[in-house]
Amino acid sequence: MIMGLVQNECFREALEVFKDMRSDGVVPNDLTLVNVIYACSHFGEILNCRMIHAIAIKLFVEGLVLVSTNLMRAYCLCSGVGEARRLFDRMPEVNLVSWNVMLNGYAKAGLVDMARELFERVPDKDVISWGTMIDGYILMNRLHEALVMYRAMLRSGLALNEILVVNLVSACGRLNAIGDGWQLHGMVVKKGFDCYNFIQTTIIHFYAACGMMDLACLQFEVGAKDHLESWNALVSGFIKNRMVDQARKIFDDMPERDVFSWSTMISGYAQTDQSRIALELFHKMVASGIKPNEVTMVSVFSAIATLGTLKEGRWAHEYICNESIPLNDNLRAALIDMYAKCGSINSALQFFNQIRDKTFSVSPWNAIICGLASHGHASMCLDVFSDMQRYNIKPNPITFIGVLSACCHAGLVEPGRRIFRIMKSAYNVEPDIKHYGCMVDLLGRAGLLEEAEEMIRSMPMKADIVIWGTLLAACRTHGDVNIGERAAESLAGLAPSHGGGKVLLSNIYADAGRWEDVSLVRRAIQNQRMERMPGCSGVIR
Repeated sequence: MIMGLVQNECFREALEVFKDMRSDGVVPNDLTLVNVIYACSHFGEILNCRMIHAIAIKLFVEGLVLVSTNLMRAYCLCSGVGEARRLFDRMPEVNLVSWNVMLNGYAKAGLVDMARELFERVPDKDVISWGTMIDGYILMNRLHEALVMYRAMLRSGLALNEILVVNLVSACGRLNAIGDGWQLHGMVVKKGFDCYNFIQTTIIHFYAACGMMDLACLQFEVGAKDHLESWNALVSGFIKNRMVDQARKIFDDMPERDVFSWSTMISGYAQTDQSRIALELFHKMVASGIKPNEVTMVSVFSAIATLGTLKEGRWAHEYICNESIPLNDNLRAALIDMYAKCGSINSALQFFNQIRDKTFSVSPWNAIICGLASHGHASMCLDVFSDMQRYNIKPNPITFIGVLSACCHAGLVEPGRRIFRIMKSAYNVEPDIKHYGCMVDLLGRAGLLEEAEEMIRSMPMKADIVIWGTLLAACRTHGDVNIGERAAESLAGLAPSHGGGKVLLSNIYADAGRWEDVSLVRRAIQNQRMERMPGCSGVIR
């Protein structure tokens, strides 16, 4: 009964039957325990593993290799790699599967150095042992060590397999390791692996990730044309390199399209500020009978947010409800962001309150925090930030940009100072130049110009023209000539042709009645042909 339920992936039901079995006094055997252990591993709850472990000890089957190895695997899947290792060290008999399970546990947990130490002790390493180590290094972006391990595996006499090739080539693309990727491509051709469609797709992705679309196209041309994934890889490659017109040409030539094809193309238009075309393509997709998924709808809401068309946003929200498109956190965040950018912060807040108990990541929280900040609701923004702690959601750099912006627009100096201080100490988030920019703006608006200037001087990175321009604008507002002159000088050092800084300095002098200085600055503007940035406005419909 239990085995049948596990085979049909009815894991919770299998555990319930096991509990009934124990209540009826039926003693399980080792095979029953193995199936129950496998069911437990799918819930990520380490307490269940400990309970089954205790039963195994009580029944004197803990020492059986089959039981202990499966228990180790379950512990590793439930974030209990330390308990898995203690069990491994106590095992009276260990086979190669046990070694590989423990290796995989360390590798997946990011403990690749501990995995390497264990790997050196494995008596008869097989391709799984080597592959686990290589994947562990790839997971930690330690490509050089992964390639060293790969070459050592070949020298040991073991044959290369397709899965390892895919993982290594993909890592080369992700880390822009062109030379290593070329060598692997050569190995692929030499071994005849290029006949596999999925490897062809991986190589197209590699060249596209490295910005070499000519080689990606060449690989596509020499490969099979009846493989949809290769067409999709080429379209995706052009989109990643912001070559939307070329992507559209391939898209239009495709013999068939799936949801990935449409979603990639819609995303490309949304990312390149061609939102109307993105929405037109979305409607064509729906008319063609292809049902959008969560990824598609994220791009659709992004396009709607850019256009500010609230009516279309409400229709799209209703569409995902009617079509039962599942809401993941990215889609929830996109919905909140759409409502906020379309001017309906109440709708954004209403939707957030409906889903806050179902969120698992910080994205929806960031969306509502930034939305409330942009609409001037600083108090509510800080309340949501406080609620994050109760929900055990860890803030990230974007969270703090939203909260500090809210403090800035509302003039909440002390809360802003406090939040900036605890970023690193309480949340281990290192402030970057945008966070410092928010603080300079906050202090500048409040007239605390000396403190703002001191913050700029103490920054661990070099201030950019935005930060110096922010301080200069604050000096104009509060009539501080001395700090204004220093800010203008620093701004000119970074961007000598930046006319906006000179204009602000001229206005500061004019407000102070220093007309000779005004004349000098304006003459400099005329003589040096300073750049003046055109103004623009956003219209919310």
